[in-house]
Amino acid sequence: MILLRHELGEALRERRQLQGRTLRDVAATASVSLGYLSEVERGVKEASSELLSAICLALDVPLSVVLDDVSRRAAHMESLSAPVSLPVAGRSEDVSASAA
Repeated sequence: MILLRHELGEALRERRQLQGRTLRDVAATASVSLGYLSEVERGVKEASSELLSAICLALDVPLSVVLDDVSRRAAHMESLSAPVSLPVAGRSEDVSASAA
């Protein structure tokens, strides 16, 4: 099962680390506690839209870009866990016979 808070946290952490910034720096800029930002990045806490906007502003990245990152991560996770459909012998005959 995909948890959006995990994917969101990973996307935010990746953005922060790519910028070479610390949790402390981003937390101070976003006016959020260091512990809470850490929990958001670890996927422990759900970020409100207001908090998410503040974090994105602190990271100087549009919210839409972060949400796109999350969408791509979720799609990737779905592709890894998607069930594989196997052809079933005789299935088409069964469907044809019941339709007649």
